[in-house]
Amino acid sequence: MTDYAKLDAWIDAHFDEEVKFLQELVRVPTDTPPGNNAPHAERTAELLNDFGLTAEKHAVPAQDVRDYGLESITNLIVRRKYGSDGITVALNAHGDVVPPGEGWTHDPYGGEIVAGSLYGRATAVSKSDFASFTFALRALEAVAKPTKGSIELHFTYDEEFGGILGPGWLLEKGLTKPDLMIAAGFSYEVVTAHNGCLQMEVTVHGKMAHAAIPTTGVDALQGAVKILNALYAQNALYQQVTSKVEGITHPYLNVGRIEGGTNTNVVPGKVVFKLDRRMIPEENPVEVEATIRQVIADAAAESTGITVDIKRLLLANSMKPLAGNKPLVDAIQKHGGELFGEPIKAMGTPLYTDVRLYGEAGIPGVIYGAGPRTVLESHAKRSDERVVLEDLRRATKVVARTLSDLLA
Repeated sequence: MTDYAKLDAWIDAHFDEEVKFLQELVRVPTDTPPGNNAPHAERTAELLNDFGLTAEKHAVPAQDVRDYGLESITNLIVRRKYGSDGITVALNAHGDVVPPGEGWTHDPYGGEIVAGSLYGRATAVSKSDFASFTFALRALEAVAKPTKGSIELHFTYDEEFGGILGPGWLLEKGLTKPDLMIAAGFSYEVVTAHNGCLQMEVTVHGKMAHAAIPTTGVDALQGAVKILNALYAQNALYQQVTSKVEGITHPYLNVGRIEGGTNTNVVPGKVVFKLDRRMIPEENPVEVEATIRQVIADAAAESTGITVDIKRLLLANSMKPLAGNKPLVDAIQKHGGELFGEPIKAMGTPLYTDVRLYGEAGIPGVIYGAGPRTVLESHAKRSDERVVLEDLRRATKVVARTLSDLLA
């Protein structure tokens, strides 16, 4: 048997254990908001300890977390050093997830297995890669027994809010500085670039009045409608701006939440909405934000008595490929092609992730892990999120083989 075959065989022999590990992780909620994520980190550390893997617990100071709008964050690092020379490869996955929402036909925290798929919030993005990365590491140590280099597992809890208190905090504090990194994936492809994201909260102020005498007030909702129409008109312009990165098309804007008014018989005095502007890698985030602010100001000026406050909620830069990621791309494409029986593309994704923070720190990386052919198939951020167990098994093998190559 080749070493690859032995790695595969070890993963097959321990796959039931891997699935149970993932089920345990899914059963501890990490809804963000509210973002009480420390209990999941504690449970993860317990489970890792059962495998003989010691997790360092790096708790972000409580006040910093509260100021950020969350409740608790403890990031985990598992360090495995095999020799004084060689490279350090980090494997990062995030445990925080959006709340489950409505429409589920399976318990979002049940970890149920039906027809070969494991259901639950974060089964696809990205608690599945807590499992794939952990068991790839265990297979590597059991079979390949590396004698140089080192592996780090980074299990962090701030991807949904942008990563600043997740990987960003670990990097800023000097707690890690790997040479290469693989971050949790969500499709068969190896992802080398992704969009940036600007999120803003816009508050439109008018003046409340009785609906029977509307002229005594200023309708904030009518002002907001003008602003929203101006913003939506931008989407038509964005379609004329195309990216050269395969897998990424053009910029776009979404208004995902709106609230305002007090009652049906009251002229609304305030309307608040939140927007999400996705930026292709070729765009300049500073220019994008300035343009959005100008569009809002110009539209607001068309309504007498309307004033607007704009607050930036998030600015996540795009991920651009770093030249040093080639060994990662080559290894994943090779092993992925063999194990999945189809070519594995290297491409971009319209999503944004906290992986960009490693890139900004000069650490070449890619996104790859357990997921279906497309993000849509995974139901990520929708009801009935799931991971196909055979995809989990094969992705674990791809990562184990890749680590073996990198440390050889």
